[in-house]
Amino acid sequence: MRNLILFIRRYFNLLLFIAIEAICLNRVFSQNPFQQAWFLQFSEEWMGRLYQHYADVMQYFHLKQVNESLLAENARLRNQLLQDFSFPDTSRQLIRDTAHHRQYAYLPAEVVNNSIVHASNYITIHRGKLEGVHAHMGVVSSQGVAGVVVRASDHYALVMSLLHKDFRLSVRLKRTGDIGYVRWDGEDPTTALFSDIPRSVALYKNDTVVTSGFSVMFPPGIVVGYVEKVAHQPASNFQVARIRLATPFSRLRYVYVIENLQAPEQLQVESNVVSP
Repeated sequence: MRNLILFIRRYFNLLLFIAIEAICLNRVFSQNPFQQAWFLQFSEEWMGRLYQHYADVMQYFHLKQVNESLLAENARLRNQLLQDFSFPDTSRQLIRDTAHHRQYAYLPAEVVNNSIVHASNYITIHRGKLEGVHAHMGVVSSQGVAGVVVRASDHYALVMSLLHKDFRLSVRLKRTGDIGYVRWDGEDPTTALFSDIPRSVALYKNDTVVTSGFSVMFPPGIVVGYVEKVAHQPASNFQVARIRLATPFSRLRYVYVIENLQAPEQLQVESNVVSP
């Protein structure tokens, strides 16, 4: 205690200056939108670099898992390339145009930071605006859905993880095509809730849950998880199932950022709809 008092007395002026400076900077950044935006951009860039150095050290301990993941992803892409193209309906044209257009493009990215223990979890990836990454782009792992980009700096992007209390995803039961939603309840980073399924739909353990394709961020058919347990609600016309998530968030090292090349056209058409 005596040493602490002596230390404070010796460096009192310096400590007072640092405290006042911190208060002033806090007021500047919290009350001025321009300075706040600049500070967020600056801090995200440098925190991204720090996470990058940490990830470089840690990745040597995961090389085997990474290689297995990349091999599995290469096999999956070779077998599912057609789902990334859209085929126009030409059945009513006299001259049939069989051309097809790429709708989705995948950009690989390294995970440099990832949280799974909070109610609101995020993932930092080493891809940013200079590589074409921006908000509202879907993010997937080699096994399934991982999250959605919420903002990006020049070289890094912040992803809202599927393990986030505000994350909602439109999905369907692969076996029947019935639509529902997936959300995380904050309990277990390996499971989530599959809800809004009509009671008339029979659910079985290990049923596959995939993306519905209703969102411009994800193509249809990407695996989200597998049914583990069904909870019937007597007072409701719907049922809830707990699913085992396909993406192993605790071992997430590499992901793919999805660009929907036709999203601007779809959003423009939908924005012209006038609600009654």
